[in-house]
Amino acid sequence: MDSLTHEILIWKHIQTERVDDYKYLLTELLELGYIILSVTIDGKRGVSNLFKDYPIQMCHFHQKRIIQRYITLHPKLEASQDLKKIMTRLKYSDETRFTKALDIWNIKYKDFLNEITLHPDSQKSSYTHKKLVAAYRSIRNNLPYLFTYKNHKKLNLTNTTNLIEGGVFSPLKILIKIHRGLSKNLKLKIVDDYLVSYKKRE
Repeated sequence: MDSLTHEILIWKHIQTERVDDYKYLLTELLELGYIILSVTIDGKRGVSNLFKDYPIQMCHFHQKRIIQRYITLHPKLEASQDLKKIMTRLKYSDETRFTKALDIWNIKYKDFLNEITLHPDSQKSSYTHKKLVAAYRSIRNNLPYLFTYKNHKKLNLTNTTNLIEGGVFSPLKILIKIHRGLSKNLKLKIVDDYLVSYKKRE
């Protein structure tokens, strides 16, 4: 979807998301003559590397959901609570301030994060607070893509994928649910017709 014109440019019917699918669509867009100014992604593994030649914005909503999945909506650990507070300031911060807050958090809880639990049955070890560690790593890995919309203001980047998630997918899911008794081929035709006419109906 073009975030400036809100036009659905291209799509593909797939069973599960794969990087190869994004690669195919990227190639198709370029061959059609489109010029890509930036890309807003939802964090699918490997996608950022595929679009490395373009400014990439990581969706703030998806990043928050990833962290929420790891530390829950109401974390009990002090470290998790503090990380959640940092995430609530994501929208109102910039890359420098957010990175500094994350660095301070990491220094404060470094020993806590590095705690290891030994599992006697398997004789293997793992991080005691592995979900919290995973949450921190997710933010750290996506940090280069969290403030692209502020670092490249002239591109008019959106910091979420809400335009396509809420504006396109949500109504489409409702439409498919209404016609749930139809065959798969007819459902796919409904999807195609919906996406073709989307811009006209806006």
